[in-house]
Amino acid sequence: MFEGKIIICDDEEEMRRYLKRMLQSYGLATEAFGDGAGLLRYLEKSEGGEPNLLLLDVRMPDLDGIEVLKRVRQLRPGLPVVIMSAFGTIDSAVEAIKLGAYDYITKPFPKEKVLGVLEKVLEREVLIKENLVLKEELSRQSAPGDIVFSSGKFREAYQLALQVAKSNANILIQGESGTGKELIAKALHYHSPRRGRRFLSLNCAALTETLLESQLFGHVRGAFTGAISAKKGLVEEAEGGTLFMDEIGDMSGALQSKILRVIQEREFMPVGGTKSRSVDIRLVAATNKTLSREVSEGRFREDLFYRLNVITIALPALRERKEDIEPLARHFARAFARSLGKEITGIDDRAMKALAAYDWPGNVRELENVLERAVILARGERITVDLLPLWGADTPATLRSEVTSLEQVEREHIARVLRRTGYHKSRTAELLGICRRTLDRKIAEYDMVLSGGAADV
Repeated sequence: MFEGKIIICDDEEEMRRYLKRMLQSYGLATEAFGDGAGLLRYLEKSEGGEPNLLLLDVRMPDLDGIEVLKRVRQLRPGLPVVIMSAFGTIDSAVEAIKLGAYDYITKPFPKEKVLGVLEKVLEREVLIKENLVLKEELSRQSAPGDIVFSSGKFREAYQLALQVAKSNANILIQGESGTGKELIAKALHYHSPRRGRRFLSLNCAALTETLLESQLFGHVRGAFTGAISAKKGLVEEAEGGTLFMDEIGDMSGALQSKILRVIQEREFMPVGGTKSRSVDIRLVAATNKTLSREVSEGRFREDLFYRLNVITIALPALRERKEDIEPLARHFARAFARSLGKEITGIDDRAMKALAAYDWPGNVRELENVLERAVILARGERITVDLLPLWGADTPATLRSEVTSLEQVEREHIARVLRRTGYHKSRTAELLGICRRTLDRKIAEYDMVLSGGAADV
C-alpha cells in the first residue's frame, strides 16, 4: 500500500477511470481532470493540500501537455510530473524531460509500469524530506550557541551585527579577549545569505608565520620538505562562506599583503604555487588591539586596515556590562550541569553577589571557566561562594570580608558540634562529614580552645 495524493490529467475518460480505480485500490487519494485548464485552476487555488505526483497526458485538445508542464513548473516547482505519451509522441515526451518532467511512460501501459514509477517517485520524496531534516539538524548544530545578554551596551553591538549580516561587507570586531568576538562572527555568518556554506575560524596569534601562511592558503605538492601532497587552505575551504580571522593584529606584514590581495582581487596563491586561484569569501576579522594605533606605529598596513574597517563592531568588556553577569552565570551553570549530568538548581545569593562584584579581567570566557569549575566541584544542588576561585590580590575589600565571614561561620559551626558531642573529636568529625585529620587541622587553623578537654578518639 502507498500513501499520498496523485493528480491525473488526461482527456480520455476511460484512461482517467482506469488510473483512479487502480491508484485508489492501493490506498492513494486521486484528483482527475479532463483538460489542462481545469488542472491549472486547481493548482492555482492550492485546493486539497500538496499532491505527491502529477500524471500528465502529453496530447490534449485545449492546452497540450508541454504547455501545461511549463505552467505547472511555475505554480508547483517541486511537484514531480510523469508524462503519459502514445508511441507516436515520444519526441514530445523527451522534450518534456528536458523541461523538468521526472519520467515518461508510453501508452498503453500495464499497471505494474505505473506502480514502478510511482514507487520511485515516492521514495525520492522521502529522501528529499530526510535530506531537508538532516540539513536543518546540521544547521542547528553548526549555528552559534545562545547569545545571552540583557545590557543595552551589548544589545547595540548585537543589533548592529544583525543589521550588517545580510551585506557582503568585510567586518572588523574589536574587543578584549573573551568578550565573545567569535560568537558575534558566527551570528554574522548564520544571519547572512552565506549561511548554507562553511564558517571557518583561525587564530592568527596561535601559529608561526610559516604555519599560518600554509593554514590560510594551502600548499602545492613539494612546496617544502614534508609536503608530499597538495593541501587546501582555509581561504579555499571557505569558498562561498565566511572566514573568521581572530587576532589579525598579530599577523606579519608579509601575510597582511596576501590577505589584502584576497580582499581586493578575490584571488590567492597556495604556498609553492605559480598560478592564482579565484575565491569568493566574506572576511570577518577580530582583534584586541587598537588597529589605528598599530597603523600609526607602522605595525599594520594602512590599506588593509581601511579594507577591514568598512564596518566595526565594538564589544564591551564584561565589567562594563555588569547586568549581564547574572544571566550569563545562570546560563553556564545550567549548560554545564546538563552536560555533566548533575542536579544543579541554581546559584545562591552570596555566590551571585561575589560574581557581580568581581572585575572579570578575562571577561565572559573567565566567567564560563569559573562556572564550569564550580559545577564540577559542587556536591549539593546549588553553587555556593566557596566554589568560586575569585579571591586574589585584586579582590575587592567587600569580597575579602565575605571570605572572612565564611571562615567565621565555619569556626562557629565546628565549635557548636563539638559542644553537642561533649568535645568528642571522632563523633564531631563524623557529624561534620569530614575525617578526623581534617577536624584537627581546622581546630589548629582557627586556634580553637576546647573547653573541658576533648576526647582524643
